[in-house]
Amino acid sequence: MEPLTAVCRLGKDRCEVWAGVQFHTVDQANAAAAAGLKPEQVTLYTLAAGGTFGRRATPDSDYISEVVSIAKATGGRYPVRLIWTREDDIRGGRYRPLNYHRITAGLDRQGRIVAYRQRIVGQSIMAGTPFEAALQNGIDPAAVEGHAAEQYDIENVDVTWTSPKVGVPVLWWRSVGHTHTAFSKEVFIDELAEAAGKDPVEFRLSLLGGHPRHAAVLKLAAEKAGWDRPFPRKGGRGRGIALQESFGSIVAQVAEVTVTGDAIRVDRVVCAVDCGIAVTPDVVRAQMESGIGYGLSAALKGRITLTEGRVDQSNFHEYEVLRLNEMPRSVEVHIVPSAHPPSGVGEPGTPPIAPAVANAIYAATGVRLRKLPFDLAAARA
Repeated sequence: MEPLTAVCRLGKDRCEVWAGVQFHTVDQANAAAAAGLKPEQVTLYTLAAGGTFGRRATPDSDYISEVVSIAKATGGRYPVRLIWTREDDIRGGRYRPLNYHRITAGLDRQGRIVAYRQRIVGQSIMAGTPFEAALQNGIDPAAVEGHAAEQYDIENVDVTWTSPKVGVPVLWWRSVGHTHTAFSKEVFIDELAEAAGKDPVEFRLSLLGGHPRHAAVLKLAAEKAGWDRPFPRKGGRGRGIALQESFGSIVAQVAEVTVTGDAIRVDRVVCAVDCGIAVTPDVVRAQMESGIGYGLSAALKGRITLTEGRVDQSNFHEYEVLRLNEMPRSVEVHIVPSAHPPSGVGEPGTPPIAPAVANAIYAATGVRLRKLPFDLAAARA
């Protein structure tokens, strides 16, 4: 919730910065460049940040460089505190890349996938930045991570990616590429299950023979959610499921929704996670709950639009986020006992929630949602 903020105290041969930072080495180097000092003359004091999620990991360390530049312009006579306004933060920040997916697949007479093709078009976060060295054969791994061939047993897969030249500044977003690949993949997998005449859980399990940990997580989420007890077809209630591995952790989520007119209410989320050895189970649960709330906010509300190159939204009255009373009444987190090495929990809770809700909405209404954020009225039209 906190806008970007930092404090700088600059001396003749020393620079001190207090801020909630993510890229310490990069920030130290950029602060040194702004101050005209060597990196070893810069000290960063890391503070607890009121929200980060990738925004503070910029190649140019924008707010760090800015506060140091202001301190230098004053001749270092006094410490400088910089606070971006909310309008600065929303209109002058970095944005999650816009992505477009086109997926086609073929099924045999037994309902098995025989071919799968996915075309992804989206801006690269790394291209044209100091992170460009991380590109692999011209492909930004953060743009394609988590696609179907990585997650399921599918032969004859063709995935391509194209990065358009767009002037909108983009950056990481919680779970980076996994959010858009999980959404496109898991909504489409549900469509394939329907085409094959199979239950969505059963269909996924048929694709997980080589992924026993994924299968165990999926089964646990379905069991705890009561998947075998479907809602009546009429009544505006639906249940949907999604599965995604990201950052070494496997997460399945079942969402239960109520749809009244075009209004969507997420009533319950059941989450199962295999993150290896759960060193601190309370932290694992808290991060899953946090990722679910974060993903729901983006799926139900998080819309940024531009007019003639300028962001239209300015503050939370226009760029809405999920309120506490809009959270599901129940969020259950079940941790799979595991002997595998510990893996990430800060980000993997976010990718499955949007497709799980979209699949639940289809179960409730028969309307497919293939675009984020959700607009049920537009989808009906």
